[in-house]
Amino acid sequence: MKVLYPASEITGRVRELGEKITSEYQGKELFVVGILKGGFIFVSDLVRHVKLPLKVEFVRLSSYGCSDSPQGEVKIVEDVSDAIKGKHVLIVDDIMDTGNSLVCFKKHLESKGPASVKICTMINKTSRRESAIEPDYYGFKVADGFIVGYGLDYAEDFRGLPDICVLEGK
Repeated sequence: MKVLYPASEITGRVRELGEKITSEYQGKELFVVGILKGGFIFVSDLVRHVKLPLKVEFVRLSSYGCSDSPQGEVKIVEDVSDAIKGKHVLIVDDIMDTGNSLVCFKKHLESKGPASVKICTMINKTSRRESAIEPDYYGFKVADGFIVGYGLDYAEDFRGLPDICVLEGK
């Protein structure tokens, strides 16, 4: 395993993202929708740096299972329970890989009538992108490699690593 981004660099980048989001949503209430399981650490750290009134909710999507690549259809296992009509929504996830899960989920949320929907990911992985979508905010851009740590996993392992690493041999 090789460290791509040490914890200290992640902390600084998350603070910068929080400041940028605070600036861009000034005067608005933000509704943060975190995607479980991978996004839980990032969401927790990010919202502490967003200096705005906000609500946080978590959802679960299923597309990977215990595989290292998306397995077809995206399923919304657990949806938002709060009404988001007229609200500014920020989807927060650990990684944008193919983009398919986030495209599907963003369209789903847009059908509920929010004022806006944007996406923030810790990792913007570009090599396998299948959708014409980019995150509105992201921590780090990675071309390729299987990324673990800071919430990102391989078959449920490595989520608790404080650094973001590439799993060699994958």
